[in-house]
Amino acid sequence: MINNISIQDFHDKYNNETLNILDVRKIHEYEAGHIPTAQNFPLNTLVLDFSKLDKNQKYYVICQAGGRSAKAYDFLDAQGFNVINVEGGMNNWPGETK
Repeated sequence: MINNISIQDFHDKYNNETLNILDVRKIHEYEAGHIPTAQNFPLNTLVLDFSKLDKNQKYYVICQAGGRSAKAYDFLDAQGFNVINVEGGMNNWPGETK
């Protein structure tokens, strides 16, 4: 079962805590606007790059609308990572972008 968080709950958490955020959109999408503290780990290269992540950390996975982040969640969860899928994605992000 996928562990989800609503975009509003995620935004509230983001405003009160330091979160590890993985933006799994393509590089050009990320560069067009992303959550200031998010790291870009594009879904299409995640299978190569996930070894750079720390299994002792919790990661919030976000994309544009929720489809790619759900796929990234499935992959990372299967690798033993503590991940949470952000529902609604950047399409619904109410905060600032960089």
